[in-house]
Amino acid sequence: QVQLVESGGGLVQAGGSLRLSCAASGRTFSNIHMGWFRQGSGKEREFVAAISWSGTIRSYADSVKGRFTISRDVAKNTVYLQMNSLKPEDTAIYYCAAKGKWNTVSRANEYDDWGQGTQVTVSS
Repeated sequence: QVQLVESGGGLVQAGGSLRLSCAASGRTFSNIHMGWFRQGSGKEREFVAAISWSGTIRSYADSVKGRFTISRDVAKNTVYLQMNSLKPEDTAIYYCAAKGKWNTVSRANEYDDWGQGTQVTVSS
């Protein structure tokens, strides 16, 4: 099991940027794949981005391609989500999650461990 703690959320104007961090502890971080999901008010949790344990494979939802970048620092046991050109529709609670296998990375129910989430609010 891995423990995950997100940070970096906040209030930003449309067009602005934020960088989310997810610190991991417990299970060996270098052996797990990581994902970011988000859940807006009254909406289902949706996939945002994922990164393989090696950092060489990345996957993004179409809605964030070209604007968001996922990365990881194995030495710091941390995964990041750089969010640029933010839009009001990006407003949500953002969660990081961990899984052992690189398959169906866009499915939330395939992930084993979750953080508590961090709120991102984008004003128009």
